[in-house]
Amino acid sequence: MKTKKSIFAVIIFLILSVFNVQSQTKITIVAAANIKVALDSIITVFKVQNPSEDIQVTYGASGKLFEQISNDAPFDIFFSADMDYPTKLKEKKLTVSPVKLYAIGQLVIWSKKTDPNEKQMNSLLDASINKISIANPVTAPYGEKAVESMKYYKMYDKIQSKLVYGENITQAAQFVTFGAADIGITALSLALSPAMIKEKGKYFIIPENSHTPLEQGCVILKHAKENTTAIKLYDFISSEKAIGVLTYYGYTQKVK
Repeated sequence: MKTKKSIFAVIIFLILSVFNVQSQTKITIVAAANIKVALDSIITVFKVQNPSEDIQVTYGASGKLFEQISNDAPFDIFFSADMDYPTKLKEKKLTVSPVKLYAIGQLVIWSKKTDPNEKQMNSLLDASINKISIANPVTAPYGEKAVESMKYYKMYDKIQSKLVYGENITQAAQFVTFGAADIGITALSLALSPAMIKEKGKYFIIPENSHTPLEQGCVILKHAKENTTAIKLYDFISSEKAIGVLTYYGYTQKVK
């Protein structure tokens, strides 16, 4: 009798242990700063259907996140601001999924000091503008594309001395919202965020033909090889609900 009770107790213990592991599934995401508002919203929607999942997100410049992953940082999913960094990780055999194009971003000129819709790109050449904020083009794809656009309009050499660089696109936006810069080139997704709308600045969407497409890719990293939650979220980013959120914040999913 005691033996049966002991076996029963062991079975109950194992069942509870399995349930406890499943109920505490955790994933760690690293993502480009431009996607913060949209991805936070997407995760909120995802957790309605998956309330027990523990999802932690760190935002930064794609290039710096790439370096951390390359040095074996224990992350599960990488949402980059380009396709290149995830592709390089795949080439290094640090991923366990295809590189997925999840969004295409847009650049804007944003300012509280002036309305960039009046002079459009020439707003950057205005004599009253002393500092122009952009993301660091070395580590942030949005900064790289900003430089491409300025060169396309043959104004980069004229205003290069006025440029101030944020570590990532969010910091570049903060420079101009806090008054450390007169005008800035940032992401449309940030210009549409509640925080920047509250600042009552104005923005002009930079024509997409002035730079190569801001194609953004995500990938599951090798640390998440057996993490079912990571796979579910990776799949969810392509769902209608997720695409709806991305569209709301100015992203598209197909190259025009």
